[in-house]
Amino acid sequence: MENKQEEVSSKRKLGLFDGVMLVMGSMIGSGIFIVSADVMRNLGSGYWLIVVWIITGVMTVAAAISYGELSSIFPKAGGQYTYLKEIFGKMMGFLYGWGLFTVIQTGTIAAVAVAFGKFTAYLIPALNDAAPIFQSGSYKITWIQILAIGVILFLTYINTRGVEAGKLLQNVFTGSKIIALLALIILGFLLLKSNFWAQNMSFEWASFNNLAKDGSGEFLKLGWESISGMTIVGGIAAAMVGSVFSSVAWENVTFVSGEIENPKKNVVRSMVLGTSAVMILYLLVNFVYLSALSRDGIAFAPNDRVAVVVSEQIFGSGVGTILIAVLVMISTFGCVNGIVLAGARVFQTMAKDGMFFKAAIANNKNGVPEKSLWMQGIWASVLCLSGQYGNLLDMISFVIVLFYMITVFGVIYLRFKKPDLERPYKTWLYPVTPIIYLLIGTAFCVLLLIYKQQYTWPGLLIVLLGVPVYFLINKKEQQQ
Repeated sequence: MENKQEEVSSKRKLGLFDGVMLVMGSMIGSGIFIVSADVMRNLGSGYWLIVVWIITGVMTVAAAISYGELSSIFPKAGGQYTYLKEIFGKMMGFLYGWGLFTVIQTGTIAAVAVAFGKFTAYLIPALNDAAPIFQSGSYKITWIQILAIGVILFLTYINTRGVEAGKLLQNVFTGSKIIALLALIILGFLLLKSNFWAQNMSFEWASFNNLAKDGSGEFLKLGWESISGMTIVGGIAAAMVGSVFSSVAWENVTFVSGEIENPKKNVVRSMVLGTSAVMILYLLVNFVYLSALSRDGIAFAPNDRVAVVVSEQIFGSGVGTILIAVLVMISTFGCVNGIVLAGARVFQTMAKDGMFFKAAIANNKNGVPEKSLWMQGIWASVLCLSGQYGNLLDMISFVIVLFYMITVFGVIYLRFKKPDLERPYKTWLYPVTPIIYLLIGTAFCVLLLIYKQQYTWPGLLIVLLGVPVYFLINKKEQQQ
């Protein structure tokens, strides 16, 4: 029976198109619709808003190109976990997997699922207006959180039905949101009633004074103030927290390498094509924002929902709000599915190495790691109820980039340590490409450590908590 299950699992069920859809679908969640407001508040200029997205784009594509070499050397399920384990040893692999399970993968699932719930509340106001199911002090459980958990559990169930079911859902929803984003971009340029492009594209630096909020949570219009010197670079690092987080999760395709046809070529093609396409879409969407709204219009969009305000400008308040709500629902639903589909493969691989619960090893009759999927889904649901997923994600952007940097450095390290290793794909423009990523990533992490410590130490602490867990697991293994 077990051999039969392994045989089912070993059939390659995902092609290049599926890989690209998984990359794009995992990347595009709710971030692109809201993050630009925070970037504008930090930097006060459309010119620098575009610069932040370009830097993020260069980082993302450079990392994907670098990962390609590792994916061709280690074309197995587990992706980044496998790369780190094979290059730097079991402990580094475990710390990444620990961070992935405790917050990176599951926290992303929770945050994106809650974003789905919040935009659903646009269409069903009763969700917003309903009294909390439970409240104790500032902690509460709302119907939006319950809806988010419902989405997570439903998509987990769909993915237990086999790779084909998850793949079909992923392709349909990713295709839908790409078409919808393109429509927003094209109609945005064609139907604009006024154009703020020239006004927004100044070279000046400014930040919003004190970022004070009133009782309702909206920003008080205290005004802008010029910034210079190190405040500028600190502002860029703070602004990039959102853009970086909107551009992660592309590496999810490496987690399912074991189910991709011709993984030595198709994994890298999926990453490079997918990341490049998404970053171009992101830039074009920001061009629409800068054309449709003033600096204040972007920075102070209600609840940071810049896309909603732009859509209202183009289509009118009623229709615009509904269209964006539907677009974000499609986008977040597809994003959660992609991350659910991929993440469980890492935990299964870890379990095979004795680094995770043994129950996660087995595949079900459909050839997928059902128990691993449910473990991931249940923990993501707990994070939904905790109400802390948003804070966790702010804190974890630093750690995600840190692990990206360690993995990209692994490309250079392996070139020196094992120069004769077979490399079906070699990093384009090596060593320039990985060095570009390492330089930008280092600057980002160092600036956050100096200027925005609330984004760094908590996430680092979560990962370091994995160190005693690792030694505990190793001790138990040695005793057995």
